[in-house]
Amino acid sequence: MQEKANGQFYAPKGKAAPVCAKGEFKVGVIGLEHGHIYGMCNGLSEAGAEIGPIWDPDPAKVQGFLKAFPQARAASSEAEGLESKDLQMIAGAPIPCERGALGLKVIAHGKDYFCDKPPLTTLDDVAACRKAVAATGRKFAVYYSERLHVEAAVYAEKLVSEGAIGKVIQIIGTGPHRISLPTRPDWFFDRKKYGGILVDLGCHHIEQILFFAGAKNARITSSRVTSYKYTQYPNFEDFGDASFVTDNGVSAYMTVHWFTPDGLGAWGDGRTFIQGTEGYLELRKYIDVAADPEGDHVILVNNKGEYHYKVAGTIGFPFFGRLVRDCLDRTETSMSQEVVFNAIELAIKAQEQAWAQNLKAK
Repeated sequence: MQEKANGQFYAPKGKAAPVCAKGEFKVGVIGLEHGHIYGMCNGLSEAGAEIGPIWDPDPAKVQGFLKAFPQARAASSEAEGLESKDLQMIAGAPIPCERGALGLKVIAHGKDYFCDKPPLTTLDDVAACRKAVAATGRKFAVYYSERLHVEAAVYAEKLVSEGAIGKVIQIIGTGPHRISLPTRPDWFFDRKKYGGILVDLGCHHIEQILFFAGAKNARITSSRVTSYKYTQYPNFEDFGDASFVTDNGVSAYMTVHWFTPDGLGAWGDGRTFIQGTEGYLELRKYIDVAADPEGDHVILVNNKGEYHYKVAGTIGFPFFGRLVRDCLDRTETSMSQEVVFNAIELAIKAQEQAWAQNLKAK
């Protein structure tokens, strides 16, 4: 179900690379409100996970999911998944403001949780989920897909770790999205439900900033949100940006918006720029505009020369296998739990700071 023109259902598929025995790792699904759940389950199943049972209050969403994952089955209720002794994990993509509460229920039932982004929408949510994870040792994983499910980003991880650009000193992330108004549910326009644009879209870029900087946290130096075009929705923001300095001194900036033009062959021309002391990287994630409709282009310039790597289909998505093994082995190789929470906490704080500034300007 890889619909590149529509980011709601952009669900990359890689090569099967099981890291566990058949039936060893079983995943239930609760909440099909966002199409990212397809990408989440693609990645897990390719790593050897068994998907099912499935629950959503909308039977049509369940039937649509079962067409993509015919090996799964519909659950009779949310409780069936939560209480099942056979499941190690619950994956969920309900309305954003409901994801934290679901995570607390999953953890309380002794399971690990894999959540769509944004995982949380308030600082109280963050505090509650941090407390639950600390008390139980369960995992609260997040589908920060713009790094985890992008081969260009996986290849960039390799280049940065090998020292191809020296010490990272600056990161810039751009996240344009196609708005596709007729397909959007009512909650999409209610910032209390989606958290605001810096929470919804910005958390991706903050996680990338922390990851590529090799940092655990950051300080917000500025943030801004507004609506330039879609002012008919008073609780919706179509543009946001923010700047940060990480705890190890890397300068960072991100911008997100809903202005992808209809003429672009992908849902967004997402890019990441990573500047180092000995060179720089550019990631053209989903398309190389007017040159190549396929994504996953990595541009490297350093003291040895200029390089253009086309990495689609070459490196895969190791996060999912690492996550499955982390849950089975109780390790932490896929993503730092501290960074999972710090990324969304920074997004919420940047959002609240921008709202406060807007109120002050009035």
